[in-house]
Amino acid sequence: MEDYKVALFGHRDLCEHRKLEKKIYPILEKLILEKTYVQFYIGRNGEFDIFTASIIRRAKKAFGYGNVDLTLALPYKVKDIEFYANYYDSVIIPESIEKIHPKRAITMRNRWMVEQCNLVICFVNRDAGGAYTALEYATKLGKKIINLAIENDVED
Repeated sequence: MEDYKVALFGHRDLCEHRKLEKKIYPILEKLILEKTYVQFYIGRNGEFDIFTASIIRRAKKAFGYGNVDLTLALPYKVKDIEFYANYYDSVIIPESIEKIHPKRAITMRNRWMVEQCNLVICFVNRDAGGAYTALEYATKLGKKIINLAIENDVED
C-alpha cells in the first residue's frame, strides 16, 4: 500500500471560513477516494490548522474507509498530549526536531512536513510568516502545491 502524504499549513489568522471549506472539501474528497492511503500532516498553531483538521475529520467520516490518517505533527512536547491523541489519529514530534529550541521548532516542523509530503495544501495570502516560509521551501523542493488563498489554484 503506497502512502500519499499531504502537508497542510496556513497563516495563524483565518477569514472566509465558508469559502475555504468550499475549496478544500472537494480536494479532500478526491484524495480520499482516489488514493490507496492518504496521510495528512497538520500542525495546531493557528486557525487554519484547527479549522482544516475538522474538515478532514468530516471528509474522512464521509468518504474514508480506513485509508486516511490525520497526523498532528507537533514542534515540541505539549502538556495536554492526551487531548490531542483523542482528536487525531496519531500525534508525532519528528525526531529531527526534538532537541531544537522552541522558537525555531515550528519552522523546522513545517520544513519536515514539506519534506515528507507529495502534496502541500496551504492558505498563504501574504509574503511573511511561517506559512509563507514553508510555502517558499515547498516551492524550492518542487513539491506539488495547492494554495487555497489563490482563487483558481485547484488540483486537476
